[in-house]
Amino acid sequence: MLEQLFPFLTASILLTISPGPDIIYVMVQGIANGKKHGLITALGLATGLIIHTSLVAFGVSAIIKNSETLFFIIKLFGSIYLFYLAWKVFRSDPKIAYSAEGIKSKSLLSLFKQGFVMNVLNPKVTIFFLAFFPGFLWEPNGNTVIQFYMLGAIFMLLTIFIFGSVALLAGKISTYLKKHQHSGLVLKWLQIAVFIGIATFILFH
Repeated sequence: MLEQLFPFLTASILLTISPGPDIIYVMVQGIANGKKHGLITALGLATGLIIHTSLVAFGVSAIIKNSETLFFIIKLFGSIYLFYLAWKVFRSDPKIAYSAEGIKSKSLLSLFKQGFVMNVLNPKVTIFFLAFFPGFLWEPNGNTVIQFYMLGAIFMLLTIFIFGSVALLAGKISTYLKKHQHSGLVLKWLQIAVFIGIATFILFH
């Protein structure tokens, strides 16, 4: 179990700190409306992960119990999808585009709901979980539903912690990014390395 959890923790942390639309939205809210608004947005986004975890847990668990071949196909699909994400990042602009201008202040409840809905209605998150989680099951022949939920809970807690930290440090992070224009390029290659590393781990593990 620990042999699987350590690489999962490492991969999850690296993936969560990578600049994506969710983490940038949290930072923008923190800059525009304050730390509390950023934190609530982060909580809403992270809570949405429960839905994606449930979809993957019950869907994939049924497949795993029926066929080892299908389980291998899922892992193969996951590796291919992660290689594809690495290619997309390679083709993307390394500049981190964000702006707090024109961001209206909303109630904390509205921000939580918005973050939750943004995450739940993003099918790419479910596809990513489907590609990512199966490769880290430590006992495929055991209770995979519980294992998926444990992985989902770990990913969710890491998301809350990292997104929450971004909300609290939004001002300092934005100042740093403005001063160090090369940061986007470094983070771009970090994402590429992480995607390729996870894809390789899933494919050959």
